[in-house]
Amino acid sequence: MSTDRTRPAGRRDHSRPGTVPQQRPRRPLRPHQWFAERLLAVLSGQRPVHWMLGHTIGEAYDQLAELAPAAPLGAGGRRPVVRACRGTQPATGVVEAFASIATGEQVRAMAFRLEQGADLRWRCAAIDLGGERLPAVR
Repeated sequence: MSTDRTRPAGRRDHSRPGTVPQQRPRRPLRPHQWFAERLLAVLSGQRPVHWMLGHTIGEAYDQLAELAPAAPLGAGGRRPVVRACRGTQPATGVVEAFASIATGEQVRAMAFRLEQGADLRWRCAAIDLGGERLPAVR
């Protein structure tokens, strides 16, 4: 007689019922990928502008505050997604990035600049949407 009483007769695998299969650990998002998701959430109307208060510097927050009410990356009932996001580091502590945002068949571009502070935290310093030049608020 078998000493393993928890496994039904004839069962060959050794996993227990109800156990979750191991998943590969997720790679942490790079700063520009993380910011692309957050900026999209604000510019599509899914999150309020103040959600980015500690994550922006300079004119970036003013640009978000001006753009957000119109939800320029939102499109009716469809939820926009970051299709691709790439970044380059032109200098130490600076990332210039772009993301393509898809909403159904429509694709828009979003460019932004990140700067790393003395506390090593990244903050958004500028935003540009699909060629539209955002006016500086003074």
